[in-house]
Amino acid sequence: LSSKSPSTMSISELACVYSALILHDDDVPITADKISALCKAAKVDIEPIWPSLFTKCLGDKDVGSLISSVGAGPAIGAAPAAGAAAAVEAEPEEEVKEDSEEEESDDDMGFSLFD
Repeated sequence: LSSKSPSTMSISELACVYSALILHDDDVPITADKISALCKAAKVDIEPIWPSLFTKCLGDKDVGSLISSVGAGPAIGAAPAAGAAAAVEAEPEEEVKEDSEEEESDDDMGFSLFD
């Protein structure tokens, strides 16, 4: 187990994210050395694993397209879920209608359970 607190890990991750975004904005290739150098220049102590992880994840990717598609992903997955929720909501309405029809049929018999 690591002796570092979770907040230290979060700071390391955020520092690497911001460094990668700075490098992308300046059209500089994202490398572990450059991420580490930016973090040192900002006086942020990071765990040594993070720059290499970010380099492996982002090194060959088009960061601009990743940033542009951030909002598009969940909308695709949310549409089927919304459709399923609408179908689930429609079913109880049908049951309620059936119950109300039964009550009407009791009235047609000339008596009610609550009289």
